[in-house]
Amino acid sequence: MLLKQINHSLGIKELLNDDYEVEIVGNFLLIHSVPYLNAKKELVYGTLVSNVSTPKPNTHVAYFIGEKPCDINGTPMNQLINNSQRQDLGNGILVDHLFSHKPNPMYPTYYEKMKTYVNILSGQAQHYFPEVTARTGRVIESPQSDSVLHYSDTNSSRAEIDAINEKLSGLKIGIIGLGGTGSYILDKVAKTLVGEIHLFDGDKYKQHNAFRAPGAATKERIDINTFKVEYFKEVYSQMHKHIIPHPIYINETNMSLLNDLDFVFIAIDVGQIKKKIFSKLEAIDIPFIDCGLGVEREGNELMGIVRTTLSTPDKRAHVYDGLVSFSDGENDDYKTNIQIADLNDLNAVFAVIKWKKYYGFFNDQRLELNSSYSVNVNTIFNNEA
Repeated sequence: MLLKQINHSLGIKELLNDDYEVEIVGNFLLIHSVPYLNAKKELVYGTLVSNVSTPKPNTHVAYFIGEKPCDINGTPMNQLINNSQRQDLGNGILVDHLFSHKPNPMYPTYYEKMKTYVNILSGQAQHYFPEVTARTGRVIESPQSDSVLHYSDTNSSRAEIDAINEKLSGLKIGIIGLGGTGSYILDKVAKTLVGEIHLFDGDKYKQHNAFRAPGAATKERIDINTFKVEYFKEVYSQMHKHIIPHPIYINETNMSLLNDLDFVFIAIDVGQIKKKIFSKLEAIDIPFIDCGLGVEREGNELMGIVRTTLSTPDKRAHVYDGLVSFSDGENDDYKTNIQIADLNDLNAVFAVIKWKKYYGFFNDQRLELNSSYSVNVNTIFNNEA
């Protein structure tokens, strides 16, 4: 958040005007140089931290960076300290304590909230050091944002999982195939902090694509007849800055485009080239997920299986044990374009969840390399590592 944005945030401008040492990092407000007493009744300084992802405070708690604050007797302020443990809030913010001072009603602005906590802490220090204050007048310049997103992920900040999000930061992701499943994968990946998203597909965006892809394209936009990768770049570049379209089919002549990627999603149903892509990624030690979707008619209903297969530099052989078919011409019902956007989306969701497990975003206790969800029996079958 930049200084001109700070001035529009309710109460934060007032903190600046009162000469508090204010810094905004991501969606967190920091007030530095807050005086307090430690257990030896010494004057020390710490930093107050509050989430500011909403226009007004939606929680009374705050964080603190420093020693355990004490009262004038050198006794820890347990009426203020909810718990004391190191926590990573992301963006390089490591806090030591969680404070809880609940007013009734809730703090109307961040000015009242932070000033209340500052006064509680500094009031103890002023018993022995009357002249100390948190109003230093020092200005901390907020650097220009180098985020890959055009606007802050306040959804994650409100849940305080920024540090978990950073596990995906900077990754170069490839998505081969921007049909139903690939486009839904993009929809999820574009909402993360990955460094680059490379799109590979040589097809044009047609009317039937609109019925198995996220969003709602206008008829006029469909009639422009652009490549799928160009269309999806246009849509998702409104959120993510580094989406790179490649309006080509991956084949033997251009596989070098995959060399610098960190992870690849494969969402194509052409078997022979898929096998060659597997071999290429294996040769350059890139992990990948292959997505599979099989649909059959059963009378006047459809039956479907959604498959997610992970291949890593440590585990490769299983993809050749019959889990993945490398023949062409399969899934005729799917290829005739039965509208199954819900299964495309489900296929993408399973793939993205498994990708996030691989990088430690989600906890993974099964460590399965392959899973298949059967629609008609509502069951997931796992093949373990």
